[in-house]
Amino acid sequence: MNLAALLEKSARRFGDRPAIALGHELFSSYQNTAERVARLAGGLLRRGLRPGDRIAIAMKNCPQYSDILFASWHAGATAVPMNAKLHSREFAYMLDHSSARLCFVTEDLEPVIRAAAMETQSGVEIIVANSQEYDALLKNNLAPLAQLEPDATAWIFYTSGTTGRPKGAMLTHRNLLMMTVSYFGDVDAIDETESLLHAAPMSHGSGLYILPYVAKGACQIIPESGGFDPREVIEILATHKKVGCFFAPTMISRLINDPSISAANTSNLKTIVYGGGPMYVADCQKALDVLGPKLVQIYGQGEAPMTITGLSRAAHMDINHPRYLDRLASVGTARTDLEVRVVDGDDQPLPIGEIGEICVRGDVVMQGYWNLPEATAEVMTEDGGFRTGDLGKMVDGYLSITGRVKSQFKLENGKYVSPAPLEENLKLSPLVEQAVLDGKDRKNTFLIVHPSLDALRSAASSAGVSVPADNVAMCNDDGVKAWLLSNLQENNMLEPKWKGYEVARSIILDPVEWSVDNDMMTPSMKVKLRNLLKHHEEAINSL
Repeated sequence: MNLAALLEKSARRFGDRPAIALGHELFSSYQNTAERVARLAGGLLRRGLRPGDRIAIAMKNCPQYSDILFASWHAGATAVPMNAKLHSREFAYMLDHSSARLCFVTEDLEPVIRAAAMETQSGVEIIVANSQEYDALLKNNLAPLAQLEPDATAWIFYTSGTTGRPKGAMLTHRNLLMMTVSYFGDVDAIDETESLLHAAPMSHGSGLYILPYVAKGACQIIPESGGFDPREVIEILATHKKVGCFFAPTMISRLINDPSISAANTSNLKTIVYGGGPMYVADCQKALDVLGPKLVQIYGQGEAPMTITGLSRAAHMDINHPRYLDRLASVGTARTDLEVRVVDGDDQPLPIGEIGEICVRGDVVMQGYWNLPEATAEVMTEDGGFRTGDLGKMVDGYLSITGRVKSQFKLENGKYVSPAPLEENLKLSPLVEQAVLDGKDRKNTFLIVHPSLDALRSAASSAGVSVPADNVAMCNDDGVKAWLLSNLQENNMLEPKWKGYEVARSIILDPVEWSVDNDMMTPSMKVKLRNLLKHHEEAINSL
C-alpha cells in the first residue's frame, strides 16, 4: 500500500485533465504531474535515499509542494512537512528530532533553514525548489513505485507544542488512506470536475486534503501569493469552478467581512471545510447568510488526522431542528469508521451529557509519536484508542468540546477550572481581541487580555473614564483596567456558563497583539500559554 498510487491511478484515468493550477493559469496535467513525481523520486533514490528516510519540507504553498509529497512516498520515504511560519529553533528541533535526510525549501525560507540546520547534528541536505539542483533531480529516470506495508510511516505530523516541545505523530499509509476514504462519505463528495484551493498551509490540513482530491482526479489551486488573501480568493473563484477549501474559522471571518465580498460572485465556491478552532454560532450564521449552504465543520487532531467528528452541510442548514443552535455550537457526529467515546480518568465511558476526555479508536489513529515511546504510552489506551486531551460531552450523538485536560488548573480552594470555553465567551465582547484565563494555585482567577484598542478607548471614554492617549499607557491605567473588568463581569462572566469561583478578580491588559512572530501563538493560532505567562510574570506576581 503506497499513497503515491493514488496519483498514478488518476494519471491513467484523467491524464489530460488539470492537476495543478497556479492562480488562474494551468500549471500541470495529471499525466505530466505523475511523470514529474516519478522522475523526482528517481532523483531522490539516486542520491542514496533509502526506504523510511525522512524528507522534511519547509515551504510556503507552491506547486512543487504536492510533487515533493508524492515523490517522497513514491520513493518509499517519509514526509515531514513543517509550517513555514515556525521559528528557527523550532525548525532546528524538528530537523534534528526527525533525523531528516533532506529538506526541501522555498527560496524565501532558505536562510532560516540553513541557520537552523547549523544547530542540528543530523547533517541534513537542503534543496531549494526550482533551483538548478532541484531541476537536476527531475532529469532522472522514472522510478518504480515503492512497495510498502500499510503501516509504513508516510507523514510525521508535528503537533503545535503549546505546552512543550512538539511531538511527531506517525501517520501511516493506512491512516491517511482511511482519512481519504472517510472524506467522501463524511465530509464532501467530489469528482474530477472540482478543485481544492490551498489558501491555508499545505503543511497541515490543506495538505492532507490533497489526497482525496488527487484520488478523484480533481485540480489543486495554488494562490500566486502562496497564502490567504480574501480578495485573491474571490478573484480565483471567478476562474475556477466547484472550489473546495480548508479554512480556519478566522479565515472565514476575514472572507465574509472583507468589503469586496458584497459584490463578489461566490457561485463557484462549493465547500469550505473549517476546523482547527471554535467558530462562534453568530459568526457561523453570518457565514451561512453570506455564502449559503457551503460550510462543513471537522474536528480532528494530527494524531487522528482531519476528521474525528464532522458537522455536515445538512446539519448547518437544519434551522427548524429544536436543538439547531446547540448542534451548530458542537463539532458534529463521529465519522463512520471511528469510535468516539467520552471517558473518565479510568478510560470508562461516561453517561450522555457528562464531561470527560474524548477518546477515539479506529484505523485513522496514528501509530505513535516518533522516537517518544513514553509520550505514546501516555495517550494510547490498552485497546488501541487515543486519548485526545480534549474535554467534551456527547448529546444526541453530537460532540461538544469544553476544553483541554492539560489546560485545566486548580485553584487554592481545590476547585478545577477549564478555561477554554470561558475564554471563548470573553471574546464575544467587542472590547476583547484575545483573552487568557489563569489562576493555578491562586485564590482567584485573573485575566490577560489583548483588547480591541480603539473600541476600548471609545467605550471607556463614553463611560466617563479618563483614558490616556497612548495605547501602552491606556493598558497600564488602573482606571481603564478596573472599568473593563467590571464591564466583562457584568456582560460576559455570567451564569450558567460561569461559576462564581471562575469569575476573574483582576485583569492585565496587553497592548500588543499575540502572534506567531512574537512567539505568543503557534502556527495553528493557539496561545503559547507558557510564553505569555512568562512575558507578564512581573504583573502576575503583583496581583
